[in-house]
Amino acid sequence: MSSRDEIYSKVSATLVEALNVDEDEIKPTSTLQGDLGAESIDFLDIVFRLEREFGIKIPRNELFPESIFQGDPEFVQDGKVTEKGIAELRQRMPFADLSKFEENPEVSNISNLFTVEMITRYIEGKLSEPSKN
Repeated sequence: MSSRDEIYSKVSATLVEALNVDEDEIKPTSTLQGDLGAESIDFLDIVFRLEREFGIKIPRNELFPESIFQGDPEFVQDGKVTEKGIAELRQRMPFADLSKFEENPEVSNISNLFTVEMITRYIEGKLSEPSKN
C-alpha cells in the first residue's frame, strides 16, 4: 500500500503530464480548472492516466461526477445547490472537502471541489478497498 505522500507525488506527476503544467504549479489546494487550466476533455485523460499509474479502475462519473444537478430542481435553485444537493454531493464524493463550498454553494463553484488533494484522497480510498477479484 502506498503512503499518502507517495500517492500525492504520483498524482502530481500525472497532472504535470496530462495538463502540461510545471511541477511547482501543483499544490494540494490547486483546482484542476481554475489553477491548472484543465478543460472537460482533460478529465477523461486524467482518469485514464490515474487508472494506469495506480492499477485501478475508476468508474465513469465516480471521481468527476458529471452533471449531477442538470435540470433537477431538488438539487439546484436559483443557481445555488440546495441542502439536498449538498447531501447528494457528500454521498457521491465522500473524498471531497465540501466545507468551503457550503459557505457559497453556487453551481459555478463546484469545479473548485476538484483539487489535487481531493484526487489524492480518492486514490487513497480506492487503494485501500478490498480487492473485488
